[in-house]
Amino acid sequence: MSATRIPSRVRRLNKVQKISVAGVSALAVASLTFSLVPSNAEAEVAPQAAGAAAPVAFTGGSAQAKTVQDSLIEQHSTAEQLVKAADAAKAKAAAETKAKAAKAAKAKAAADAKDKAEKAAKAAKAKADAKKRGAEAANRSTARKPVYANNLDGWIREAMSIMKKEGIPGSYEGIHRNIIRESSGNRWAINNWDINARNGIPSKGLLQVIQPTFDRYHVKGTKKDLYDPVANIVAACNYAADRYGSMDNVNSAY
Repeated sequence: MSATRIPSRVRRLNKVQKISVAGVSALAVASLTFSLVPSNAEAEVAPQAAGAAAPVAFTGGSAQAKTVQDSLIEQHSTAEQLVKAADAAKAKAAAETKAKAAKAAKAKAAADAKDKAEKAAKAAKAKADAKKRGAEAANRSTARKPVYANNLDGWIREAMSIMKKEGIPGSYEGIHRNIIRESSGNRWAINNWDINARNGIPSKGLLQVIQPTFDRYHVKGTKKDLYDPVANIVAACNYAADRYGSMDNVNSAY
């Protein structure tokens, strides 16, 4: 019957909505059918009377069928609106979820960048601190370096500090005693009369060392100058240690 045909929009309804609409449609059809079928009393009326009344009954049924159809259309329209509202709510929830995920990702990226920057800053600070400590240590080392007087006492003490590092024996007394005997403390002293002088290699400096001996027993870190007082003392003590065990054991020309 055309009065109960369901529009195609109902196809989008969900299961619960379809059941509800089907129930309404069934009730409407039942009501329409009941209104169109005559009662037993009416069936007994003469055919002429029934024929005369039929148009009136049919007209009333058409009006009722239209009312049912309008009700169904309204129900279908409401159901479709509900579907659209559900779809909109679902789309909104999906958009909110996506926005939250994007916000979380952005926050994580910012946190990672901040952490990386902090680590880089810490590493740079640690490097700068290490460099600063090294410079301070170097400055302390320089500050602790002793300053020796530019005289016989200072030359002997500086020579002894080098001898200690190199493991060369010799006491202040032994070195001083031999210097006084050999040159009287004159760093520029030179012997031009002994056998070495006659051979062209005169003895020079505080401990009167010839050039070949100085070259052989020169200690690295001292000047390569036979007249340099510290270099002369260290080389002479190195030679004496090799030949006599120590400058302390030398009591005459050596």
